[in-house]
Amino acid sequence: MPTCQTFGVIFDMDGVLVDSWEAHFLTWRECCRRHGRDCTLNEFMQGFGRTSREFIRETWADPPDDDFIHAFDQEKELLYRDRIRANFPRMPGAIELIRSLNSEEVPMAVGSSGPRKNIDEVLRLLGADELIKVRISGADVTRGKPDPEVFLKAAAAMNLPPERCVVLEDAPVGIEAALGAGMRCVGVISNGRSAGQLSRATHLVADDLQTVSLSLLEHLVNV
Repeated sequence: MPTCQTFGVIFDMDGVLVDSWEAHFLTWRECCRRHGRDCTLNEFMQGFGRTSREFIRETWADPPDDDFIHAFDQEKELLYRDRIRANFPRMPGAIELIRSLNSEEVPMAVGSSGPRKNIDEVLRLLGADELIKVRISGADVTRGKPDPEVFLKAAAAMNLPPERCVVLEDAPVGIEAALGAGMRCVGVISNGRSAGQLSRATHLVADDLQTVSLSLLEHLVNV
C-alpha cells in the first residue's frame, strides 16, 4: 500500500531535471545572431526561467510581432532539443528522487515556462516519461513566472490544494511563483545560480536533488 498520499511534488524543468543553462544560452545566442542581433550573457540571465515571448517583448528594443516571435521560438527550441539529445545534461539525483516518489505513489507534475515538446523530451531522455504524466508548459498559461498560474494549474491537475504541494525550483522567478501559489518551495542550486539568489526559498535550499528525499519533502509540507 502507498504510504504517501497527502502531498504532491511539482518539478521545474530547467536547472532541476536537466542542467540546461549552457544549452539554452548557446541556442539563444545562435538564433539571435541568425536574425541580426546578439544575446548577451546578462540579457540571458535576466530572462532565464521565463517564457520566451515575455523575454523577447521586454528585452528587445524594437519588439517583433507575434508571428516572428512564434517562428523564432520554434526555431530556437528545435535547436535546443537537438543539442540536448546529442549530450543530455541530467541533473544529479533527479531520476532517483522521481523513482522514489513514484514507488510510494506520490503525485508528481512538471511546471515549466518551456514548451511541451521540451518537457516531453527531457522526461524521455531522463527515463521518467512513464512516471510523470502531469505536465504544464508555458503554452498552458497566460501569465508566466513569477505569476503562480503554472503551479496552480499543476496542483489542480493533481487534484491537490496548493498548500499540499512542494515545488522544486532553481530560479528566483519560479520561487516567487511557488510562494505566490501558497506552496512549499525547495530552492535547487544549479549552473548559473547561487544559494544567495535562492534565499527566498525559505523552506530549504539544496545543493542538488541528491540531498532531497521523500521523507524530507513530506516533512516540509507538514510543517
